[in-house]
Amino acid sequence: MRQVVLSLLVWVGLTAPGYAQAPSGTPEPPAKLSRKEQRVLEKEQRELEKRVAELRAKRALMPGLSEREKEQSEALFVDGVKYVMLEDYPKGLENLLKAYSLRPDNAAINYKIAEASLLSGNLRDATNYAEAATRLDPQNAYYYLLLAQAQASQKQYEAATKTYATLIKQVPNSGSYLFNLADLYLAQNHLPEALTTLDQAEKEFGQVDEISFKKQQIYLKQNKLDLALAEGEKLIKANPTEARYVLAQAEMYASNNRLPDAVRVTQQALRLDPDNPQAHLILSEVYRQQKQDADADQQLRQAFASPALDIDARVRILVGYIKQLPSPKEPTNQLVRDLAAATVKSYPKDAKAYAISGDVQTLTDHKKDARNTYLQALRYDNSKFQVWQQVVLIDAELNQTDSLLVHSGRALELFPNQSSLWFYNGVAYLLKKQPQKGVKALEHGRKLVVNNAPLLGQFDAQLGDAYHELHEYEKSDSAYESALVSDPDNVQVLNNYSYFLSLRGEKLDKAKQMSGKVVKQFPDNDTYLDTYAWVLYKQKDYAGAKTALEKALQTSKDGSIIEHYGDVLFQLGEKDKAVVEWQRAHKIGGTSDLLERKLKDHKLYE
Repeated sequence: MRQVVLSLLVWVGLTAPGYAQAPSGTPEPPAKLSRKEQRVLEKEQRELEKRVAELRAKRALMPGLSEREKEQSEALFVDGVKYVMLEDYPKGLENLLKAYSLRPDNAAINYKIAEASLLSGNLRDATNYAEAATRLDPQNAYYYLLLAQAQASQKQYEAATKTYATLIKQVPNSGSYLFNLADLYLAQNHLPEALTTLDQAEKEFGQVDEISFKKQQIYLKQNKLDLALAEGEKLIKANPTEARYVLAQAEMYASNNRLPDAVRVTQQALRLDPDNPQAHLILSEVYRQQKQDADADQQLRQAFASPALDIDARVRILVGYIKQLPSPKEPTNQLVRDLAAATVKSYPKDAKAYAISGDVQTLTDHKKDARNTYLQALRYDNSKFQVWQQVVLIDAELNQTDSLLVHSGRALELFPNQSSLWFYNGVAYLLKKQPQKGVKALEHGRKLVVNNAPLLGQFDAQLGDAYHELHEYEKSDSAYESALVSDPDNVQVLNNYSYFLSLRGEKLDKAKQMSGKVVKQFPDNDTYLDTYAWVLYKQKDYAGAKTALEKALQTSKDGSIIEHYGDVLFQLGEKDKAVVEWQRAHKIGGTSDLLERKLKDHKLYE
């Protein structure tokens, strides 16, 4: 059976064994030459023809080549071809043009000059010399192919089309190039001509799948669905045991809203191949369009149960669902989790399967499972930063400090320039009560932040806390001030900064202003009310502190807040009530180290 040429422009261009070249290319949308470009091209062609004619006339007046001249010409040609093969095109052309000066009417020399010109990017010379080669030897297919390639490279699609037509007409047994000619017509949207060419190919080669596929493409462009379907039936009839042709027909029905026909034909494919995942996917989509969601889900499950459904197809489908997660419908969430689990089952050693499954679990609020699934993905491919990032984020969300420290550390070994990893690594050290290491990680990561003010603010906020723990108060204040430059309304910074200032009894007016801003925004938050109360306490505004704490205690049973309330009562002279509150705080716990002495002596210690 003859070999079908599949690509639009497949070039086998060679002149002799050992000098084969097989470049290929796909044409861009047609673009006509401007009148100026056309005139320049025509002028160059006329000049080349004139030059060839002059050389021929000159040669005609001279005696025939001597043996020495023939040998010289052949040597120059061989050397030229050698340099072209070595990709030294200037040297190759130098030798070939010398050979040409001796024998301008030699088709092979013209062809090799054209080839060297094409390879070196001189498309116009390539076109001119290739045209000369076809005139000198009109039955050499390779000369036409090279000419068509040069023309197509200059977007001269009409000229390339004529070249192919001439090739098919002039060169015996060149019918296989009808496919290339049809592709060129298609590229120019010359649909009737493409159909005529394909009909010609069908007469020569009989039923060929490629012909039917191309005809279908044309008929669909012409909105002739029935003719396209008829071509599909021809394919099915010619390949009765091939489910893929049946499925292609089913997809055509489905995409043109002929849903009952799509179901009928897909079921025909399933009789040929009962486990074909593509058939189940088509049915799923058709049932979805018919609002038969339960049947659609069942078909989707069957498709994912098949090991034949490749991983990339699974990922594409799951990504489509991920955009809808979390769904308000729990059955949908469960369906997507099941599909992800089926993907892992079919591809137990593929990192992509675990990564997409982890995404699904994350979005459906199965964070712990997601973290473990992401870790499985990293077992098979630890090169994906996004997966490491997800692991670290979930560690932080789950407050699993040991895991956060380990995983951020391992990720930093692979991605030392990722500032977010340094951030979480520093936070983990702070949570582990290792502020010195936390500061080191945070300061390093902060230097890596580029054009990201919010992230910079987060680093500064953590550094403010860390330096406070180290009693480096000047650095702590500086970090907090920087954080507030990045985000003046950062509640965490405003609260912590004001609280630590109150503990030190410094900048109390500033502390009151910051804490008051937070309380105004969150008037019922007991933590923020406690901070505000303590600032007022340090300013000796005990009545104001009492009011704030009483409001906080409406929602809080925190031991430290109750202890603070007792301190305020003591300052207001209500010592018995203060002791009662201290006793209540002691039972709850979470109080200061001074509470035991307060209870023992019934006296306030600060």
